[in-house]
Amino acid sequence: MKIKELNYGDLVDNILLVKDKRLNIAKNGSPYLSIKFVDNTGEIDAKLWDEADTYNNAFKKNDFVRIKGKVINYQGTKQIQIRQIEKAPDSEININDYLQRSERDTEDMLRELKERIDSIENSHLSKLLHLFYEDKEFIGLFKNAPAAKSNHHAFLGGLLQHTLELVSLCHDVAKYYPDIDRDILIAGAMLHDIGKVHELKYSRAFGYTDEGGLIGHITIGVEMISEKVRMIEDFPDKLEMLLKHMILSHHGHYEYGSPKRPKTLESLLLYYLDEMNAKADMFRKSLNENRDEDDNWTAYSKIFERYLFRGDIR
Repeated sequence: MKIKELNYGDLVDNILLVKDKRLNIAKNGSPYLSIKFVDNTGEIDAKLWDEADTYNNAFKKNDFVRIKGKVINYQGTKQIQIRQIEKAPDSEININDYLQRSERDTEDMLRELKERIDSIENSHLSKLLHLFYEDKEFIGLFKNAPAAKSNHHAFLGGLLQHTLELVSLCHDVAKYYPDIDRDILIAGAMLHDIGKVHELKYSRAFGYTDEGGLIGHITIGVEMISEKVRMIEDFPDKLEMLLKHMILSHHGHYEYGSPKRPKTLESLLLYYLDEMNAKADMFRKSLNENRDEDDNWTAYSKIFERYLFRGDIR
């Protein structure tokens, strides 16, 4: 059965992908394995208590393993209590069974984004966006990349979906602020996370590349913009500076990884709308995890530091 289909008491005999694995020590001094498994329907935590040292050397993070065990209730969430585990040969694996993908059609989303580019009136920004969205190598990466390792839009096509949702939000909000530069707001939304095509790896479980870990998507994105800008004759220096400020400040705070805080109205709107879109996706994900139709509340959410209500309020 798929992870999403598992219920309390189910016996498990599955091949799953190891997203994370840790050897811990229990209060009684005995070692145990804490593992997070994923497939294309979700993820689930698991514990292995017997012969943890031996099993710890039998497989690694990002390996496929066959497990036998039982689904139990641990503090209101589903957890697999493992009895047996062994590494599974790659020949038995179809990777599409293990990586989640956007429910939206990739080509439809790309088409919508390109329609937004056509609405850009500033000729320099229009040329810059076309250079990115007509770059086959970039688009090949962009349309498949997740938007994050584990938080918001953490699925194949997630970066494209998040970008489209943010661009649409910016488009809708812009009409309430006639004094802003709508073109640079839309362009900033389209380009704010482009560095993630090189920051994240996603051939198996999602993780960070060396470039992502050492440099990060904000700096990578600014460098990518500089490279494209040099291909456009007479691109205004001030416009380039304001656009780069959008990228450098879109996390809003230094402690969240932004080298700069928003100092223009366009960058402020981008930060809040990006934050809203990310948090809404994380909230919806939390509502759907360990779904129990008879329970109106989720388990305690560590991300939001509260229980979340998912009952019908109508």
